[in-house]
Amino acid sequence: MNQTLHSHKPLVQFGATPLLTTPAPKQLTPDSPAMTVLTDFTQVMPQSIAGDTPIDDAHLKMRHGGVRLLFVMDKQAHCIGVLTAKEVIGTRRINLAMQQRNLERSEVTAAMIMTPWEKLSAMPLEQLASLTIEDLVLSMESFTEQHLLITERKPNQELSVRGIISATDIQSAMGSRLNTQPPTTVVPMARSFADICQVITGHDL
Repeated sequence: MNQTLHSHKPLVQFGATPLLTTPAPKQLTPDSPAMTVLTDFTQVMPQSIAGDTPIDDAHLKMRHGGVRLLFVMDKQAHCIGVLTAKEVIGTRRINLAMQQRNLERSEVTAAMIMTPWEKLSAMPLEQLASLTIEDLVLSMESFTEQHLLITERKPNQELSVRGIISATDIQSAMGSRLNTQPPTTVVPMARSFADICQVITGHDL
């Protein structure tokens, strides 16, 4: 038996402060496929929350998870709608829920202020696959939401939510390429697809 194959190698000791390897940032342009900005739920677990979760707890989950949208689930684990940071930070829906139900703020839950499925819009995956990032954003010129749901219907299966696209993710991935101003100009964070469209077409946010 070859003893060399089974000899133990000593571990390396750090002699200096090492560099930390990190993923290379995406280098995208307006001509990049729109699929490159899709958060694909076949690869990334969607973040969800129970419908009876208090809104302040929902806000904390968003902050800790680094997301601005949660899927709201009922007691049978069915998805009944979405909750965005705009709803938990804003006061309109919260105040309305408090008035209609005679509740304290601490009693208001995610299900009370979420957007239900019947009021949501989405884009089919096959349509997204045919677009560039610029095509996508320009087609969403009047879309004032920050998130776009992407659906998929496989043969003999029910319609499913395949993933999500965030306007802020597009802005982060594109970086200064979306900025028509001098490099030193700070571009405000996009609040919607309409904001991104303004930048692509040469207008300020």
